[in-house]
Amino acid sequence: MLVGFLFISSMLTRDTLAGSSDNERPNVLFIAVDDLNDWVEGLNDYGAAKTPHISRLAHRGVLFTQAYCAAPACNPSRTSVMTGLRPTTSGVYFNNQDWRECDKLNDFTTLPHCFRSNGYKVLGGGKLYHAASLSQWGHEGYLDPRPWHEFFPSKSQQLPAEITPDSIPLNGSDQFYRGYMDWAALDIEDDQMADAKVVSWAEEKLSQPCEQPLFLGVGIYRPHIPWYTPQAWFDAFPINSIEMPEVRLDDLSDVPQAGQAMSRRHWHDWMKKNGKWRSAVQGYLASVSFADAMIGRLLDALDAGPHADTTVIVLWSDHGYHLGHKEHWEKFALWEQTTHVPLIIVKPRSANSGKRCDRPASLLDIYPTLVELCGLECDERLDGQSLVPLLDDPAAASDRAVVTTQGIGNHAVRSQHWRYIRYANGDEELYNHQRDPHEFENLARDSDYDQTKRQLAEYLPIKNAALCPSQTKR
Repeated sequence: MLVGFLFISSMLTRDTLAGSSDNERPNVLFIAVDDLNDWVEGLNDYGAAKTPHISRLAHRGVLFTQAYCAAPACNPSRTSVMTGLRPTTSGVYFNNQDWRECDKLNDFTTLPHCFRSNGYKVLGGGKLYHAASLSQWGHEGYLDPRPWHEFFPSKSQQLPAEITPDSIPLNGSDQFYRGYMDWAALDIEDDQMADAKVVSWAEEKLSQPCEQPLFLGVGIYRPHIPWYTPQAWFDAFPINSIEMPEVRLDDLSDVPQAGQAMSRRHWHDWMKKNGKWRSAVQGYLASVSFADAMIGRLLDALDAGPHADTTVIVLWSDHGYHLGHKEHWEKFALWEQTTHVPLIIVKPRSANSGKRCDRPASLLDIYPTLVELCGLECDERLDGQSLVPLLDDPAAASDRAVVTTQGIGNHAVRSQHWRYIRYANGDEELYNHQRDPHEFENLARDSDYDQTKRQLAEYLPIKNAALCPSQTKR
């Protein structure tokens, strides 16, 4: 359901939280991390990942332990964050849809537009919209240059040039993304990485006083493929000591055809046949720790600069990531591992620093939450809802469920204890997360759970917007 009355709410917040002048409004550090799944410390019982700086950030804010993306793919997920609209409203479902060409979004106030129109200095760098280093075009991606006072490396390019091996793939297969589904340790320093160049630029901005309130968006590309990082990050995960994902060999046996079609079994078969599964997990973990180090640099710069005590921080990942779970790799599916994401929000001077919120939340909620926290006047109708009440009381009661969409007509509903998936052809999956957190047992065919399915189905979108714009060939 669309959330109305946002304009009235923001006006009240402007008076009660932010005050009446621009320089009393909080700054915002908006950190987007690409392909970061729920292996981070504090979210999962998987203990192999090392993310001390994300933990450090969680200790100064609220960690939403049940946050989910609106779509398990870069472009529709990031479009949903920037517009506050779910794919079934915007019509942006896939990576190869240029949201900038969508008529229904042309005049919509995106999140950075909203901040600029409310007197903020709006700066951005790195991957905030869809982009990828897998092609020359991909470095630009679907960057909207209009709302930004400044963008790094430029208003026509989101990603700095990457350092890559002389030939690829080194460990992966040329069958997957022309060899870019690859991983390797590089004999370089952290500062030579593209992400480090973005962070270095952001560090400089955080060190400077600003006459206007500041919105600073920083996109960290790792752990997106290819997992090329300096040698030290691979050394932190000795190959023989890596904890592998918990999987079940017959995990797809009770999954309907529509669900099985989303699993990249041929990728998983290749990984196993060629003895690459363990080293691929090592490559992903190395990239996660590198990304975590970049987050640590941002926090250090913020704390050393003039904005340390006046800045709202939001950290989010665009979607989850499979590394063999359900015989699947990457994203583009509707299971927990694909859709569950880190989300941390820091409200300055909050009494709830270090708290956890176990209520379902959506990345769609970021836009309305920032509107309320910063006292903005943006009268758009958004699909998410403000998380400020949960920032103020992380244990507040909630019977909410959130929706993730993969393509037209395929949806997952996630409540606090259940995941219900319904595909466009009517196929279903149902998982009880209280007793089956890894989603090994599909209960959808058990008539004992018909009432549970009916209750969860009430959250499914009533309408599925047509593709907007038509898919491109990029």
